[in-house]
Amino acid sequence: MQCHEVDYEIFGDDMQIVEVELDPGEVVIAEAGAMNYMEDGIGFETRMGDGARPSGGIMDSLLSVGKRVLTGESIFMTHFRNDGQGKKRVAFAAPYPGKIIPVDMAEVGGTLICQKDAFLCAAFGTTTDIAFQRKLGVGFFGGEGFILQRLNGDGMAFIHVGGTVIRRELQPGEVLRVDTGCLAAMSGTVQYDIERSGNLKSMIFGGEGIFLATLRGPGTVYLQSLPFSRLADRVLRAAMPGGRKGEGSVLGGLGDMFGDR
Repeated sequence: MQCHEVDYEIFGDDMQIVEVELDPGEVVIAEAGAMNYMEDGIGFETRMGDGARPSGGIMDSLLSVGKRVLTGESIFMTHFRNDGQGKKRVAFAAPYPGKIIPVDMAEVGGTLICQKDAFLCAAFGTTTDIAFQRKLGVGFFGGEGFILQRLNGDGMAFIHVGGTVIRRELQPGEVLRVDTGCLAAMSGTVQYDIERSGNLKSMIFGGEGIFLATLRGPGTVYLQSLPFSRLADRVLRAAMPGGRKGEGSVLGGLGDMFGDR
């Protein structure tokens, strides 16, 4: 994928790091706490919001803060600038197992709608906002909630998704139905709605959730195999009393009674 404003390199497999290479004067914005390491000559500053739009005063700043709170993110973003001589690199790490996806915003029409916690970093000039779902049904039952995150720009942006990522290009009118939590991101041209996952019996006993996301093309869709909510749920269940079982052993918890003596 051709970079517009910044060069990059991704390292690792399941716990990835993206190194962003900046020319003198170039800036990359990132979620607070996402930075892993940076070379000498990189300066950083914490600002309220993405800094790509001129401030409209105190009310505009408060509105920006409110939007960040609604998406569950920090109200601050960190701006990393190459203040040195020559090319310098700054690296950002994924917060949990999965993949870092480089997205050329120009290739997806300048708009990407994603999970509220998917954004990792982007070239300066990329704006971050919230995308309200117009239909209340999507908000109440859409898995990721009523509010999604909207990225706008024409440079490189990097998002993080859980597990393995699948990219699908939907043709005009083509429909794809997915588990609501497995929808990681989509271009702004994709229509998004929800529907019941079959009859009452399937909804209760099917194990696939009560609702499915219905995506209608044209546009680009990114799917994830392991939503963080699903991973966290399994970890919590395993941590509960009686939830831990011996791997590969028919004795299970009985072996644990003697194994820690």
